[in-house]
Amino acid sequence: MIPNGVDLPATVRDSQPENSSVLRLLYLGRLDKIKGIENLLAAMHLCEPTVTLAICGDSSNGYIASLRDLTDKLKLTTRVRFEGHIAGEAKSRYLADSDVLVMPSFGESFGMSVAEALSHGLPVIASKGTPWSEVETVGCGLWVENDPQSLAEAIERIRQMPLAEMGRRGREWMSREFSWDVIAGKMFKVYEGLVKQPHDG
Repeated sequence: MIPNGVDLPATVRDSQPENSSVLRLLYLGRLDKIKGIENLLAAMHLCEPTVTLAICGDSSNGYIASLRDLTDKLKLTTRVRFEGHIAGEAKSRYLADSDVLVMPSFGESFGMSVAEALSHGLPVIASKGTPWSEVETVGCGLWVENDPQSLAEAIERIRQMPLAEMGRRGREWMSREFSWDVIAGKMFKVYEGLVKQPHDG
């Protein structure tokens, strides 16, 4: 199966200084129960208070209200921000101003926000409900269970890792295997093969 392609920005994000005490997490995508956002909020409750989270996305069914209630219940209102739907330059700014993207989903066929983050040089934590096991092979992220304890442990672990170097690896991977030129070439070969197949008649 040919995967989705991703646009590579002209410039790589500026990494946060290595000695910064704050780890800025980003969730980017639709707000829905299948996305595992409750588990991410519960993980935030287990993490050090120097971990912050921006949740970018919206829901069509009022689900965001339950997430805000949980944020209040867990006393995370000073560390978790709900930013609504973002796109274009605003999305690029959030990717540039974050340290790690987290996708805690229970199920994804691709997970476009992971590819977008990596293309911007942003390391990722992806759950095993996503098809992104290769982030660990490539060395640009962690692939973990999406229960709160596992997510919290991954968050604390990744903050000790070389995030800028991981981001570079992720961007190089996206350029090598997921850029539109590469995807177009794969599609061309598929169609070429179909045209060359013998036909009955």
